[in-house]
Amino acid sequence: MAFVIDKTVDIDAPAELVWQVLTDVEKYGEWNPFCLECKTTLEPGSPIDMKVRLVGPKPKQQREFIRSHTPGEEFSYCMKPAPLGLLSSERSHTVTALADGRTRYVSHFQLNGPLAPVVSGLLGGALTTGFTGMTDAVKSRAEALKAVRD
Repeated sequence: MAFVIDKTVDIDAPAELVWQVLTDVEKYGEWNPFCLECKTTLEPGSPIDMKVRLVGPKPKQQREFIRSHTPGEEFSYCMKPAPLGLLSSERSHTVTALADGRTRYVSHFQLNGPLAPVVSGLLGGALTTGFTGMTDAVKSRAEALKAVRD
């Protein structure tokens, strides 16, 4: 059974600005409460190296791999699957321009495989808190940057 966290938020900022916030990974430490550091080229197949806040005071090093990247629209990544399909993950960020100059941001995370219930039992609360915090922070960051530009 899959473990899924989907978060959607409408942002009072243009899609280009929201995209800039999401892809300026070097600045994640300035605003992102979940992913404190991030390095990637966003090139499909390349690594995305992150320090994430899950449980305890020490951030966890995480290496995943870029799956897709459509500039201005979406990027996704996944962990290296565990042997025998015991555990795999999917993470995506999608940006959609709305007619009124606002943007819809969709954050998706999914764990699959027989170990997904075990991992979600151990880390589900921390993952939900982390992805919710990041989604809210994307909105806050983009709207603050828009206010400075206006």
